[in-house]
Amino acid sequence: MKNGLTISMIFEASSANYGEGFGNITTLKKITRDNGEGYSYISRQALRYNMINQLGWDNTPVEGMGSGDKKVIQYQPAASIEDYPEIDLFGYMKTIKGQGAKTRSAVVRLSNAVSLEPYYSDVDFLTNMGLASRIEEDNSIAQSEIHKAFYAYTVTIDLDCVGKEDKKVDEDKEAIEIPNAEKAKRVVELLQTVAYLYRDIKGRRENLAPVFIAGGIYNRKCPFFENRFKLNKWNLDVDMIIETMANIKDDTEIGYVSGTFKNDKEIKESLNPKTVTQMMDSLCHKVEVAYEVAYNEGN
Repeated sequence: MKNGLTISMIFEASSANYGEGFGNITTLKKITRDNGEGYSYISRQALRYNMINQLGWDNTPVEGMGSGDKKVIQYQPAASIEDYPEIDLFGYMKTIKGQGAKTRSAVVRLSNAVSLEPYYSDVDFLTNMGLASRIEEDNSIAQSEIHKAFYAYTVTIDLDCVGKEDKKVDEDKEAIEIPNAEKAKRVVELLQTVAYLYRDIKGRRENLAPVFIAGGIYNRKCPFFENRFKLNKWNLDVDMIIETMANIKDDTEIGYVSGTFKNDKEIKESLNPKTVTQMMDSLCHKVEVAYEVAYNEGN
């Protein structure tokens, strides 16, 4: 069984993750590279939050451990991967007094979604004139950094670790392994959510659905296409993708929304992409085959 599922994706969005800010200025989360350019990003924690919320998996019971200012919110010790897909796929740390911490490594790993276009200090000027004028008060002024760009991120899934937990994690409990049909169901539902992901922020609903995807299921658990997507004036670097695919071409599929990039013809002729929907449907089918189940037929 090939165990390493990885997909790298590009989507287009605007100002989708803000940092702490200062004064009346709201700042985007950004990183700076050695070329001096700044790039906005959406944190993996933000992406995880949206995925879990849209999957309806945000029901794992939690509790506050500790006392006073040192209280930490964590998953309840009794919460099991058998019952709660969130902690099965994204892991946990449970601290029990007198027993230390019990942890599960994430089976699904996300990268930050980093912009493929630099941020050039665009700022939105904001007031509350509409409300202030109703009672003849002075309006407040604020500024918010804005950045519309293409973003790239990667999802990896260790298929052989889904729905499995041995006694080394919790010696007080029996080893757990859920049925293959449930394993496939959880992975497929996650992939289907990624395909139509969105993010609500500051009165907007941003579409994070991918316009370009590369990936598949491999013998190696390597995120092959992470950091391999480059844009130059809206031209996607096709040569870098082809070179990355050199030894994994047979297991790799490409999905693409026509007309997204300027070198549309080159992308279609060199990469022979499917539509994004076709690519994701094919990947979901491969997950079912990997687990030797027919999830769509049996549900």
